Amino acid sequence: MSATLRPLAAPRRPLLPLLAALLLALPILAVLAAAAVPAGAVWGHIWRTFLPEMLGNTALLGALVVLMAGSAGAVSAWIVTACRFPGRDGLEVLLLLPLAMPAYVAGYAWTWLLDVSGPVQVALRGLTGWAWGDYWFPEMRSLPGAALVLAMVLYPYVYLLCRAAFLQQSTCLVEVSRTLGHSLSRTFLHVALPLARPALVAGGGLVLMETLADFGTVQHFGIRTFTTGIYEAWFGMSDRGAASQLAAALLLCVALLLALEHVSRGGRRFHPMTTRHAPFQPVRLRGAKAALAGLLCFTPVVLGFAVPAGALLSLLNEAGDPLAAARFLPFLWNSLTLAGLTAALAVAIAAWLAWSARLRPGRAAGWAKRAAGLGYAIPGSVIAVGVLVPFGVFDNALDRLARAQFGVSTGLLLSGTLAALVFAYLVRFLGVALSAVESGLSRLKPSLGMAARSLGASPGEAVRRVELPLARGALLTAGILVFVDTMKELPATLIVRPFDFDTLAVRVYNLASDERLAEASTSALLIVLAGLLPVAALTRAMRRR
Repeated sequence: MSATLRPLAAPRRPLLPLLAALLLALPILAVLAAAAVPAGAVWGHIWRTFLPEMLGNTALLGALVVLMAGSAGAVSAWIVTACRFPGRDGLEVLLLLPLAMPAYVAGYAWTWLLDVSGPVQVALRGLTGWAWGDYWFPEMRSLPGAALVLAMVLYPYVYLLCRAAFLQQSTCLVEVSRTLGHSLSRTFLHVALPLARPALVAGGGLVLMETLADFGTVQHFGIRTFTTGIYEAWFGMSDRGAASQLAAALLLCVALLLALEHVSRGGRRFHPMTTRHAPFQPVRLRGAKAALAGLLCFTPVVLGFAVPAGALLSLLNEAGDPLAAARFLPFLWNSLTLAGLTAALAVAIAAWLAWSARLRPGRAAGWAKRAAGLGYAIPGSVIAVGVLVPFGVFDNALDRLARAQFGVSTGLLLSGTLAALVFAYLVRFLGVALSAVESGLSRLKPSLGMAARSLGASPGEAVRRVELPLARGALLTAGILVFVDTMKELPATLIVRPFDFDTLAVRVYNLASDERLAEASTSALLIVLAGLLPVAALTRAMRRR
């Protein structure tokens, strides 16, 4: 008896994933629609006064962070790939640790250390007998200071992608370059780095998006950017139209940057002509060269993780959160609940969209994935504005209808609720889950599903019983990444959260805004500990590979 191979059936509603993706893209469309409304007095005031400063600060901050993070990530990735020296294996792991440190937490720690009343300057004055003003000391609360903090926390994005690109390059290229008299540094600049341009650009793009989305760091450093301007227009000036127009301007800047990179790359390709080459062989370093290589790799780890973590531990030992025994647990519970719920929903939606595209490839599936993953390139403050605008319109329309028909008020059913907050998180981080799930699916051969269907299983059964168990690692990775990103998210939480509903991130922000950094250390350390989970998972995956 021969089994009949069932055709590769598609979902019965092929447009359903596209409709779901359009729903997730609704906040972005709402921002663009709200920006089309004629400008009011607040927007005119912002245009004449703050807009040039916000535009200049945002552009300069983004350029500095991308330059520093790109340099640190690419150089460290090349050193641990192309060189062998004492401590190299440990540095491969340590270079990932800043991923666990939220940028605003690192900013709080650095300002506490280097402020006039901080331990560094206090010790300096005690040793020298100087008074304040008798010596020069770099100002940490400045745009270069904020750029340094952001770069040292975000460089692992560049490091991970560039290291993978360097490992895939042929060792023959390095050997030919060395035989022509080039040193390792010249080979890096003229051979390896140009071939790794897609990875470098992708990592730099992630760094730039995170920089544009940052609120806590720049607000604490007193730098006015688009993100802080959106928050000020929404809460300080109570003008949602002006906030929407600022959000649309930032969205336009992001789109222009992405288009510019795509045009600059043109039709060039950066892949090897053959896969038949020897694996990459690192060069052994000794003496001063080995010490210099270790120092170059260890410096960003110290600046991005060791120093901020040490400062937080010192602050915790000094005071800690006084509400730890009373109201602190609800903050932790709120954060864990929101992060867990968002991660579960994001993984479920990402898996549904990814497998829908796998079962029925086509334009609708492709557009659905692009629309659903668009939110990761958009700052949290923009998404927050985009969520509240349509939700507010819906609530007001429903309230007017209920008043006219039944004489009762429905109030706010969606705006300022946990449902709105979770929806904002999904819009912001679904792209992360979708990338992780698609990466796992790309390693599954289509023949697995075909074999299951040849034995009489339906497409859904083949996915559930064969492909889904094999993709558990990718699903777990997606869930962990979304969980940690949600724990760290600040601007969207501040704008969308219900009244009197605080998370660990909000607790850290409120205390740090009042310069109560010692009390903020407890919540900050818990966020860092949560961030160590994906770092540990990523390290384990790299070691197994």
